[in-house]
Amino acid sequence: MSAQTTDLRVNMVTPALFAAADTPEKMVQLTVDEIREHIRSIGLAPTKSRNIHKLSQMLLDEFGGKVPQTLAELERLPGVGHKTASVVVSAAFGKPAFPVDTHIHRLARRWGLSNGKNVKQTERDLKELFPPEEWNRRHLQIIFFGREHCPARQHDPEQCPICSVYGVEE
Repeated sequence: MSAQTTDLRVNMVTPALFAAADTPEKMVQLTVDEIREHIRSIGLAPTKSRNIHKLSQMLLDEFGGKVPQTLAELERLPGVGHKTASVVVSAAFGKPAFPVDTHIHRLARRWGLSNGKNVKQTERDLKELFPPEEWNRRHLQIIFFGREHCPARQHDPEQCPICSVYGVEE
């Protein structure tokens, strides 16, 4: 649900949605309009509500009501792209994955960890740079460090512990 909205907003709407339906069986009993009403304050709510309903039905029909554990299976679900699938594999199942979004992509370029032109190339570069047993932890470290010290807007390279040491400029 995080596309075109903030994690904060997703975390605000999710509890009410899950209070209404916390299993795929319950979710498919809601109409798409009912789902949309719960998530209406997030971006792309009409599309996301349709995807949530379809995804829930697919979980029941194809996966016995369980969330699949492979990237390939997760990416088949409506509304689930590679980054989301990587987050699920990493966070829910503890399997090595390196979810790369635009924030990690920007930071990896800024810090010279990748010169990738897109998130796929940046993911490949970061996976080559770090061993698999570190991927889950490293992607979170980059996110949290970036939020705290190296933001996209109003970035002051002199105040960033990485940029100030390595002479990174905007």
